[in-house]
Amino acid sequence: MTRRLFYVALGATVGVIVVRRASQAAARFTPVGVQNTLAGAFSGLAESIRDFTAEMRVAMAEREAELREGLGLDGSNDAIDADSYRP
Repeated sequence: MTRRLFYVALGATVGVIVVRRASQAAARFTPVGVQNTLAGAFSGLAESIRDFTAEMRVAMAEREAELREGLGLDGSNDAIDADSYRP
């Protein structure tokens, strides 16, 4: 009798677990579940794009400063150039 009760309880437990997992899997394929999955993916994508553009802006500013310094457009030669320039 104890053995039968054990197997009945085990079967009921396994049945509950299987039904819960199946209903969770089915919920993922409903329109709301798909929408939530896509929303999470797109929010991660949007965050990645934001991070990328922020890094690109910093790199562009650094490169612009390097180019301005290399071409003498950084303002360090303005006083020298103004003295030597006579129209």
